[in-house]
Amino acid sequence: MTPPQRKRRQPQPRPPAPSRSAPPLPAPPPSPPSADGEQPRRYPERLYTIAGTDDGGRAELDLVTLIVARSAPPPSASPEEAAVLRLCGAPLSVAELSAYLNLPFSSMTVLITELITTELVQARAPIVRKAVADRSILEAVMHGLQRL
Repeated sequence: MTPPQRKRRQPQPRPPAPSRSAPPLPAPPPSPPSADGEQPRRYPERLYTIAGTDDGGRAELDLVTLIVARSAPPPSASPEEAAVLRLCGAPLSVAELSAYLNLPFSSMTVLITELITTELVQARAPIVRKAVADRSILEAVMHGLQRL
């Protein structure tokens, strides 16, 4: 006995939403067709427009570099900058900020570089702990516990 074959469903067009009292928004101007005659795809805003840097210089940041806010967000801060400043009341790594704000690491480095140059945040190196504790300390703890 052979199993039944499944057919792919084609997406059904949605019916138009009921009109409300507000007039519909005007349609964006049509894009010129490409060389092969197809309409180009619409992509979201480029990430450098969010970050808005001119020179392209970036601070030396790692995924685990800790960022701490020095002050509250000024009124002139962009929404992304204000979100970084609000989140960084306690130290957060660049990777955590990137995840919380849903922005790629490359955009976060540009954004944090701007905040560092305006002295709104401070970048700290992560705390590096020794992999193995000093043997003399471990022996002292062991002898102290044995005396109890």
